[in-house]
Amino acid sequence: MPGLEKNLGRFKGLDAQVVGISIDSTHTNRAWAESLGGISYPLLCDFWPHGNVARQFGVFDEKAGRSERAVFVIDKQGVVRYIDVHDIGEEPDETQILEELEKLK
Repeated sequence: MPGLEKNLGRFKGLDAQVVGISIDSTHTNRAWAESLGGISYPLLCDFWPHGNVARQFGVFDEKAGRSERAVFVIDKQGVVRYIDVHDIGEEPDETQILEELEKLK
């Protein structure tokens, strides 16, 4: 996502690691990242078993066979501190994510 890429320095300054996870195949993820001009944060594949990670986080839509677009802020103890689920066509609000990270300091 362009906004996340643009703000990587700010995320790192808050001791945060940006990671993308998609239920699409590795090939599709690679093509998507290339269509954005490349990304420098890890993009993980949740393809098989299909959507297993998304299910564990409660954002897999069984009826549609896909995950919701979601952002999770997870602290160093593994506790989910913030969740933002939004429409597929929407970009996450980086300012809100950064504010949530500030709260963890």
